[in-house]
Amino acid sequence: MVGMKEKKRVNSVLFHLVSCAVGLLMVYPMLWLFASSMKSNDTMFKDAYSLIPEVFDMGTNYLSAWRGVGGVSFMTFLSNTVFVTVTGMAGCVMISLFAAYAFTRIKFRGSHFWFSCVMVTMMIPSQVMVVPQYIILKKLDLIDSRTALALPWFFGTAFFIFMLVQFFRGVPKDLDEAAEIDGCGRISILFRILVPVVKPALVTASIFAFYWIWQDFFQPLIFMSTPKKYTLSLALNMFLDPNAYNNYGGLFAMSVLSLMPTLIFFIIFQRYLVDGIAMDGIKG
Repeated sequence: MVGMKEKKRVNSVLFHLVSCAVGLLMVYPMLWLFASSMKSNDTMFKDAYSLIPEVFDMGTNYLSAWRGVGGVSFMTFLSNTVFVTVTGMAGCVMISLFAAYAFTRIKFRGSHFWFSCVMVTMMIPSQVMVVPQYIILKKLDLIDSRTALALPWFFGTAFFIFMLVQFFRGVPKDLDEAAEIDGCGRISILFRILVPVVKPALVTASIFAFYWIWQDFFQPLIFMSTPKKYTLSLALNMFLDPNAYNNYGGLFAMSVLSLMPTLIFFIIFQRYLVDGIAMDGIKG
């Protein structure tokens, strides 16, 4: 009996030690980034793995990050990113919601075929879609505008449509029929009956869309050419110039500043994210 207790205690200690080691391994890149944002450029890579700056230069680095790069301030890059992210996220989630509602609640010819077509698009790399998107945006004279970055997201994504379809299928259609008896139309049923039920799924989709659009680098690189319209992902790349002095301190400081909104967004809505994934797993 004593041997079993000792064995369980040893296993518990080993489990916690391994968990702490894995957790530290996952958090270390974030700690390194924050520590590097306080180092001076001269000592940045003398002891690259150290989290303790040899020479503190936090004020200079963050002031440089706030001033921006290429004559454009950090707030300009931030406002561009916020506009593109919020607009694209709202359009993406809303269109995905309408599509999922149509596939699960409206009977029309070929619904299963079209739903299968939507699911097939999940296997198409997003980079493949950039060329036709560029051609369309070019014909609409939207290239090098913030609208060009937000508009492609307004057609929803197959992943969100699939996730919302799974949630809608778990909601009894008796609720729709009861609402129709009370005089509700399709739009009223969607927003008054179904949306409150699938709220965790909508928040989950919003979180994923927020992160995907916020950190997107490829589309802004292709669609944008004016620095004043750049997002943060492109602004960070501007700090690196192979033909000039690289301001790594400002680069890391701006990276920390650009991470703050995403961390705050995640902290506020993480409860809904866990609930949405858990409920989706149960319904699946």
